Amino acid sequence: MALQYLESQRDARPELAEWYSALADLYQRKLWHQLTAKLEQFVALAVVQAGDALIQLYNNFITDFETKINLLKLAHFAVVVSRQYSEKDAAINYLEGIIEKLHATRELRIEEPILYVKMQIAALNLEKGNQKECKKLIDEGKSTLDNMTDVDPSVHASYYWISSQYHKSQKEFAEFYKSALLYLAYTSVESLSASFKLDLSFDLSLSALLGDNIYNFGELLAHPIINSLIGTQVEWLYHILQAFNSGNLIRYQELCKIHNAALTAQPALVENERKLLEKINILCLMEIIFSRPSEDRTIPLSIITERTKLSIEDAEYLLMKALSVHLIEGIVDQVEGTVYVSWVQPRVLGIPQIKSLHDRLDSWVGKVRTALSTVEAETPDLLGHDI
Repeated sequence: MALQYLESQRDARPELAEWYSALADLYQRKLWHQLTAKLEQFVALAVVQAGDALIQLYNNFITDFETKINLLKLAHFAVVVSRQYSEKDAAINYLEGIIEKLHATRELRIEEPILYVKMQIAALNLEKGNQKECKKLIDEGKSTLDNMTDVDPSVHASYYWISSQYHKSQKEFAEFYKSALLYLAYTSVESLSASFKLDLSFDLSLSALLGDNIYNFGELLAHPIINSLIGTQVEWLYHILQAFNSGNLIRYQELCKIHNAALTAQPALVENERKLLEKINILCLMEIIFSRPSEDRTIPLSIITERTKLSIEDAEYLLMKALSVHLIEGIVDQVEGTVYVSWVQPRVLGIPQIKSLHDRLDSWVGKVRTALSTVEAETPDLLGHDI
């Protein structure tokens, strides 16, 4: 039956004849690993992904040997096939049938392929609007992942992707940001389409700006996906991220004026205007602290008010906020009008910040050399005095 199907397709679709011949040859020789690799290339072809071609391929060919190939690869094929079903419920029923087959194999480590398939079911439920079922599957998936070792990156990626999309649907910006970055940690950026990268980098940038307790943009700015914004109509978002990362309030205000129309077209940014201003003021404060030498961490509030354009009372509130979210540790002296900072939360540094750190290290090395020269110059006198 499997060979008959391939022959019929070879005649019906002459442009794919070589592919069908290669699949038939590997199938007859029972070279399951090589057949799996060839199938991966085949199902990725755009021409094959049209209509119900993959559904027919699965039902008439892959079912004949599905338990003989790597079960995680089978799960990968099943998820690709499920996307060709026009009805979400039909796709879910198909995937649930795949899970039953995986259970029936009684193979070791079937948790991996089953979890991969379940995450696609979660995605389909989210598309249907069944957020409760989606959340249930995500929670079960996290529990399963926590109890597994040596998990394939594709399984991690599938979990973090659907998790990010669920949080996006709930407008949970910080949770989306964390899940999406973890998705990228398990995904090759080169494998993603240009449109997908642009959409994801846009969503990540917005969530970084709007997410609670996200004050470090260095990790996102260091990721190659963020370059997808450059040269597009939303490049302004890249520059705003840069302004936030460097705590450059004046630059942020300039960008808001230049790109006012684009900013007002984003309801989430308009609704959270005050929150954004508070966040960049906190990052401005962080930059003030970072730029000072470690031995000079007592900062007059007047310096903070000058840079942030805030009143003394608002500057004190800003410091309390930074202390409460554990960005800094220290003591505010309202009598003296100063703040002593004993600790600053570590950050992923950008190139300008690394250069600043380099300059400070050079200064420190200079001081050490001066101290060493002084000690060496005074050593004979010290020795003579002791004798």
